[in-house]
Amino acid sequence: MLIRVSYGTAIAMGLIKAKMLARPTTAYLMIYHEGRCINNCAFCPQARESKADLAKLSRVIWPAFELKEVVNKIKDGNFARICLQTIDYQGLEEDVLTLLGALYPLDLPISLSITPVDKTYLKKFKELGVDYVGVGLDVASERLYNTLKESLYSWDEMWKFAKEIINIFGEKKAFVHIIIGLGETDKEVLEVIQRAYDLKAEVSTFAFTPIKGTRLEKSKPPSLERYRKIQIAHYLIKESIKRVEDFEFDNEENLTSFGIGEEELLKLLKEHALMTHGCPGCNRPYYNEKPGKEPYNYPLKPRKEDLKKILKSLI
Repeated sequence: MLIRVSYGTAIAMGLIKAKMLARPTTAYLMIYHEGRCINNCAFCPQARESKADLAKLSRVIWPAFELKEVVNKIKDGNFARICLQTIDYQGLEEDVLTLLGALYPLDLPISLSITPVDKTYLKKFKELGVDYVGVGLDVASERLYNTLKESLYSWDEMWKFAKEIINIFGEKKAFVHIIIGLGETDKEVLEVIQRAYDLKAEVSTFAFTPIKGTRLEKSKPPSLERYRKIQIAHYLIKESIKRVEDFEFDNEENLTSFGIGEEELLKLLKEHALMTHGCPGCNRPYYNEKPGKEPYNYPLKPRKEDLKKILKSLI
Protein backbone atom coordinates (compact mmCIF):
# COMPACT_ATOMS: atom_id res chain seq x y z
CA MET A 1 0.00 0.00 0.00
CA LEU A 2 1.31 3.45 -0.93
CA ILE A 3 1.00 6.72 0.95
CA ARG A 4 2.01 10.24 -0.03
CA VAL A 5 4.40 12.22 2.17
CA SER A 6 4.90 15.98 1.99
CA TYR A 7 8.33 16.87 0.64
CA GLY A 8 9.47 18.51 3.90
CA THR A 9 8.22 15.58 5.96
CA ALA A 10 10.06 13.14 3.69
CA ILE A 11 13.29 15.07 4.24
CA ALA A 12 12.80 15.10 8.02
CA MET A 13 12.21 11.34 7.95
CA GLY A 14 15.27 10.68 5.81
CA LEU A 15 13.31 9.42 2.80
CA ILE A 16 14.70 12.27 0.68
CA LYS A 17 18.08 13.97 0.99
CA ALA A 18 17.73 17.74 0.74
CA LYS A 19 18.03 20.88 2.87
CA MET A 20 15.20 22.43 4.89
CA LEU A 21 14.74 26.06 5.90
CA ALA A 22 12.11 25.17 8.50
CA ARG A 23 11.64 21.69 9.89
CA PRO A 24 8.05 20.39 10.00
CA THR A 25 6.99 19.53 13.54
CA THR A 26 4.14 17.35 12.27
CA ALA A 27 4.40 14.41 9.85
CA TYR A 28 2.17 15.46 6.94
CA LEU A 29 0.83 12.45 5.05
CA MET A 30 -1.79 12.14 2.29
CA ILE A 31 -3.82 9.16 1.23
CA TYR A 32 -2.72 7.66 -2.10
CA HIS A 33 -5.30 7.23 -4.84
CA GLU A 34 -4.57 6.64 -8.51
CA GLY A 35 -7.50 8.75 -9.68
CA ARG A 36 -8.65 12.24 -8.91
CA CYS A 37 -11.01 13.44 -6.21
CA ILE A 38 -14.70 13.09 -7.05
CA ASN A 39 -15.22 16.70 -6.02
CA ASN A 40 -14.21 19.55 -8.31
CA CYS A 41 -12.86 22.42 -6.22
CA ALA A 42 -11.65 25.20 -8.50
CA PHE A 43 -8.42 25.77 -6.56
CA CYS A 44 -7.34 22.17 -5.91
CA PRO A 45 -4.77 20.17 -7.93
CA GLN A 46 -6.61 16.97 -6.92
CA ALA A 47 -9.97 18.14 -8.34
CA ARG A 48 -11.96 15.99 -10.76
CA GLU A 49 -11.35 18.23 -13.77
CA SER A 50 -7.92 19.53 -12.75
CA LYS A 51 -4.97 19.09 -15.11
CA ALA A 52 -2.45 19.62 -12.32
CA ASP A 53 0.10 17.12 -11.07
CA LEU A 54 -1.57 14.58 -8.77
CA ALA A 55 1.51 14.70 -6.54
CA LYS A 56 0.57 18.23 -5.47
CA LEU A 57 -1.66 19.70 -2.78
CA SER A 58 -1.44 23.49 -2.62
CA ARG A 59 2.13 24.26 -3.72
CA VAL A 60 3.60 21.26 -1.86
CA ILE A 61 4.83 18.12 -3.64
CA TRP A 62 3.75 14.85 -2.03
CA PRO A 63 5.84 11.92 -3.38
CA ALA A 64 4.50 8.41 -2.79
CA PHE A 65 6.28 5.76 -0.69
CA GLU A 66 5.46 2.29 0.57
CA LEU A 67 3.38 2.53 3.74
CA LYS A 68 5.62 0.11 5.64
CA GLU A 69 8.68 2.20 4.85
CA VAL A 70 6.96 5.38 6.04
CA VAL A 71 5.80 3.76 9.28
CA ASN A 72 9.34 2.58 9.97
CA LYS A 73 10.86 6.02 9.30
CA ILE A 74 8.38 8.30 11.10
CA LYS A 75 10.21 7.91 14.41
CA ASP A 76 13.34 9.40 12.79
CA GLY A 77 11.49 12.66 12.18
CA ASN A 78 10.91 13.43 15.88
CA PHE A 79 7.37 14.62 15.12
CA ALA A 80 4.78 15.82 17.63
CA ARG A 81 1.87 14.33 15.66
CA ILE A 82 0.70 12.90 12.34
CA CYS A 83 -1.62 14.81 10.00
CA LEU A 84 -3.41 12.68 7.41
CA GLN A 85 -4.89 14.51 4.41
CA THR A 86 -7.47 12.80 2.21
CA ILE A 87 -9.20 13.26 -1.11
CA ASP A 88 -12.71 11.99 -1.76
CA TYR A 89 -13.45 8.75 -3.64
CA GLN A 90 -15.61 5.66 -3.23
CA GLY A 91 -14.18 3.46 -0.49
CA LEU A 92 -12.26 6.27 1.20
CA GLU A 93 -13.51 5.48 4.69
CA GLU A 94 -12.20 1.90 4.69
CA ASP A 95 -8.84 2.97 3.27
CA VAL A 96 -8.56 5.55 6.06
CA LEU A 97 -9.24 2.84 8.64
CA THR A 98 -6.47 0.71 7.12
CA LEU A 99 -4.00 3.60 7.26
CA LEU A 100 -4.95 4.51 10.81
CA GLY A 101 -4.53 0.88 11.82
CA ALA A 102 -0.96 0.98 10.50
CA LEU A 103 -0.18 4.33 12.17
CA TYR A 104 -1.84 3.66 15.53
CA PRO A 105 1.07 1.59 17.00
CA LEU A 106 3.36 4.63 16.60
CA ASP A 107 1.56 6.16 19.60
CA LEU A 108 1.39 9.63 18.07
CA PRO A 109 -1.76 11.79 18.09
CA ILE A 110 -3.34 11.93 14.64
CA SER A 111 -5.16 14.74 12.89
CA LEU A 112 -7.43 13.78 10.01
CA SER A 113 -8.74 16.08 7.27
CA ILE A 114 -11.67 14.44 5.55
CA THR A 115 -14.95 15.18 3.78
CA PRO A 116 -18.17 14.48 5.74
CA VAL A 117 -18.53 10.86 6.81
CA ASP A 118 -21.06 9.03 8.95
CA LYS A 119 -20.63 9.38 12.71
CA THR A 120 -19.95 5.65 13.02
CA TYR A 121 -16.72 6.19 11.10
CA LEU A 122 -15.83 9.21 13.23
CA LYS A 123 -16.10 7.00 16.31
CA LYS A 124 -13.86 4.36 14.70
CA PHE A 125 -11.32 7.04 13.75
CA LYS A 126 -11.25 8.22 17.36
CA GLU A 127 -10.57 4.68 18.58
CA LEU A 128 -7.56 4.54 16.23
CA GLY A 129 -5.80 7.61 17.59
CA VAL A 130 -7.48 10.53 15.81
CA ASP A 131 -8.01 13.47 18.18
CA TYR A 132 -8.61 16.37 15.74
CA VAL A 133 -10.59 16.45 12.50
CA GLY A 134 -10.20 19.07 9.77
CA VAL A 135 -13.31 20.35 7.99
CA GLY A 136 -12.51 21.58 4.49
CA LEU A 137 -15.06 24.36 4.20
CA ASP A 138 -12.35 26.25 2.26
CA VAL A 139 -14.62 28.90 0.74
CA ALA A 140 -15.48 31.51 3.38
CA SER A 141 -18.52 32.79 1.51
CA GLU A 142 -21.86 31.06 1.17
CA ARG A 143 -22.58 33.03 -2.04
CA LEU A 144 -19.40 31.64 -3.68
CA TYR A 145 -19.37 28.16 -2.16
CA ASN A 146 -21.30 26.24 -4.83
CA THR A 147 -19.45 27.93 -7.71
CA LEU A 148 -15.96 27.26 -6.37
CA LYS A 149 -16.42 23.95 -4.56
CA GLU A 150 -18.62 21.87 -6.91
CA SER A 151 -18.75 19.44 -4.02
CA LEU A 152 -21.03 16.58 -3.07
CA TYR A 153 -21.46 18.37 0.24
CA SER A 154 -23.41 21.59 0.67
CA TRP A 155 -22.47 24.60 2.79
CA ASP A 156 -24.94 23.50 5.47
CA GLU A 157 -23.68 19.90 5.40
CA MET A 158 -20.12 21.08 6.10
CA TRP A 159 -21.27 23.00 9.18
CA LYS A 160 -23.35 20.01 10.29
CA PHE A 161 -20.23 17.83 9.97
CA ALA A 162 -18.23 20.24 12.13
CA LYS A 163 -20.91 20.01 14.81
CA GLU A 164 -20.93 16.20 14.61
CA ILE A 165 -17.16 16.15 15.14
CA ILE A 166 -17.52 18.32 18.24
CA ASN A 167 -20.25 16.03 19.59
CA ILE A 168 -17.95 13.01 19.29
CA PHE A 169 -14.44 14.41 19.88
CA GLY A 170 -15.24 17.39 22.11
CA GLU A 171 -15.01 21.16 21.92
CA LYS A 172 -12.16 22.69 19.89
CA LYS A 173 -11.47 19.35 18.20
CA ALA A 174 -12.93 20.37 14.82
CA PHE A 175 -10.73 22.63 12.71
CA VAL A 176 -12.62 24.56 10.05
CA HIS A 177 -10.21 25.22 7.16
CA ILE A 178 -10.72 28.40 5.15
CA ILE A 179 -8.73 29.78 2.22
CA ILE A 180 -8.23 33.54 2.02
CA GLY A 181 -8.27 35.02 -1.47
CA LEU A 182 -11.07 33.20 -3.31
CA GLY A 183 -13.19 36.30 -3.90
CA GLU A 184 -14.76 36.51 -0.45
CA THR A 185 -14.98 39.83 1.40
CA ASP A 186 -13.24 40.53 4.70
CA LYS A 187 -16.62 40.63 6.41
CA GLU A 188 -17.60 37.22 5.01
CA VAL A 189 -14.33 35.68 6.23
CA LEU A 190 -14.68 37.09 9.72
CA GLU A 191 -18.34 36.08 9.96
CA VAL A 192 -17.30 32.50 9.14
CA ILE A 193 -14.52 32.64 11.74
CA GLN A 194 -16.96 33.97 14.33
CA ARG A 195 -19.50 31.25 13.46
CA ALA A 196 -16.85 28.54 13.92
CA TYR A 197 -15.80 29.79 17.35
CA ASP A 198 -19.42 30.20 18.43
CA LEU A 199 -19.84 26.54 17.47
CA LYS A 200 -16.84 25.70 19.74
CA ALA A 201 -14.71 24.76 16.72
CA GLU A 202 -11.26 26.11 15.79
CA VAL A 203 -10.14 27.76 12.55
CA SER A 204 -7.10 27.32 10.32
CA THR A 205 -6.53 29.91 7.62
CA PHE A 206 -4.61 29.33 4.40
CA ALA A 207 -3.64 31.76 1.66
CA PHE A 208 -4.97 30.93 -1.78
CA THR A 209 -2.16 29.57 -3.96
CA PRO A 210 -2.71 29.53 -7.74
CA ILE A 211 -1.62 26.15 -9.14
CA LYS A 212 -1.09 25.50 -12.84
CA GLY A 213 -3.72 23.13 -14.20
CA THR A 214 -6.49 24.23 -11.83
CA ARG A 215 -9.48 26.37 -12.76
CA LEU A 216 -8.05 29.28 -10.76
CA GLU A 217 -4.51 29.02 -12.07
CA LYS A 218 -4.54 32.62 -13.35
CA SER A 219 -6.02 34.15 -10.19
CA LYS A 220 -3.83 36.05 -7.75
CA PRO A 221 -3.06 35.18 -4.12
CA PRO A 222 -4.17 37.61 -1.40
CA SER A 223 -1.94 40.51 -0.51
CA LEU A 224 0.15 39.99 2.61
CA GLU A 225 -1.36 43.18 4.07
CA ARG A 226 -4.92 41.84 3.74
CA TYR A 227 -3.93 38.45 5.14
CA ARG A 228 -2.27 40.09 8.16
CA LYS A 229 -5.40 42.12 8.92
CA ILE A 230 -7.51 38.98 8.87
CA GLN A 231 -4.98 37.20 11.10
CA ILE A 232 -5.23 40.00 13.67
CA ALA A 233 -9.03 40.00 13.58
CA HIS A 234 -8.99 36.18 13.82
CA TYR A 235 -6.81 36.42 16.91
CA LEU A 236 -9.15 38.95 18.55
CA ILE A 237 -12.15 36.69 17.87
CA LYS A 238 -10.39 33.53 19.04
CA GLU A 239 -9.28 35.14 22.28
CA SER A 240 -12.80 36.54 22.88
CA ILE A 241 -11.41 40.08 22.90
CA LYS A 242 -13.69 41.24 20.09
CA ARG A 243 -16.57 39.89 18.01
CA VAL A 244 -17.11 40.41 14.30
CA GLU A 245 -19.81 42.99 15.02
CA ASP A 246 -17.19 45.12 16.81
CA PHE A 247 -15.14 45.56 13.63
CA GLU A 248 -15.75 48.26 11.04
CA PHE A 249 -16.03 47.69 7.29
CA ASP A 250 -16.38 49.95 4.25
CA ASN A 251 -19.12 49.69 1.62
CA GLU A 252 -17.25 46.83 -0.11
CA GLU A 253 -16.94 44.94 3.19
CA ASN A 254 -13.19 45.57 3.52
CA LEU A 255 -12.00 45.62 7.13
CA THR A 256 -11.19 49.21 8.15
CA SER A 257 -11.02 49.07 11.96
CA PHE A 258 -10.50 46.46 14.67
CA GLY A 259 -12.59 48.51 17.07
CA ILE A 260 -9.64 48.96 19.42
CA GLY A 261 -6.91 51.57 19.87
CA GLU A 262 -3.44 51.05 18.39
CA GLU A 263 -1.58 51.04 21.72
CA GLU A 264 -4.01 48.64 23.33
CA LEU A 265 -3.94 46.35 20.31
CA LEU A 266 -0.14 46.21 20.36
CA LYS A 267 -0.26 45.23 24.02
CA LEU A 268 -2.87 42.51 23.49
CA LEU A 269 -1.40 40.79 20.43
CA LYS A 270 1.10 37.99 20.95
CA GLU A 271 3.63 36.58 18.48
CA HIS A 272 1.51 33.51 17.79
CA ALA A 273 -1.18 35.72 16.23
CA LEU A 274 0.77 35.53 12.95
CA MET A 275 1.85 31.91 13.27
CA THR A 276 0.31 28.81 11.74
CA HIS A 277 -2.85 28.04 13.68
CA GLY A 278 -3.56 24.35 13.62
CA CYS A 279 -3.58 21.27 15.77
CA PRO A 280 -0.99 21.03 18.57
CA GLY A 281 2.46 20.55 17.05
CA CYS A 282 1.51 21.88 13.59
CA ASN A 283 3.72 24.51 11.92
CA ARG A 284 3.02 23.77 8.20
CA PRO A 285 6.15 25.48 6.77
CA TYR A 286 5.96 26.96 3.26
CA TYR A 287 2.56 25.48 2.48
CA ASN A 288 1.42 28.68 0.80
CA GLU A 289 4.61 30.49 -0.19
CA LYS A 290 8.03 29.93 -1.67
CA PRO A 291 11.02 29.81 0.71
CA GLY A 292 12.73 33.19 0.94
CA LYS A 293 9.49 35.17 0.99
CA GLU A 294 7.78 36.43 4.13
CA PRO A 295 5.35 33.65 5.05
CA TYR A 296 1.62 34.17 5.38
CA ASN A 297 1.70 31.90 8.44
CA TYR A 298 4.96 31.94 10.37
CA PRO A 299 6.19 28.37 11.05
CA LEU A 300 8.31 29.72 13.94
CA LYS A 301 7.60 32.49 16.43
CA PRO A 302 8.57 35.88 14.96
CA ARG A 303 10.67 38.28 17.02
CA LYS A 304 8.69 40.79 19.08
CA GLU A 305 10.31 43.74 17.30
CA ASP A 306 9.32 42.25 13.92
CA LEU A 307 5.76 41.75 15.14
CA LYS A 308 5.48 45.37 16.27
CA LYS A 309 6.89 46.59 12.96
CA ILE A 310 4.34 44.52 11.00
CA LEU A 311 1.42 45.61 13.16
CA LYS A 312 2.29 49.30 13.04
CA SER A 313 2.37 49.16 9.25
CA LEU A 314 -1.22 47.83 9.29
CA ILE A 315 -2.82 50.01 11.95
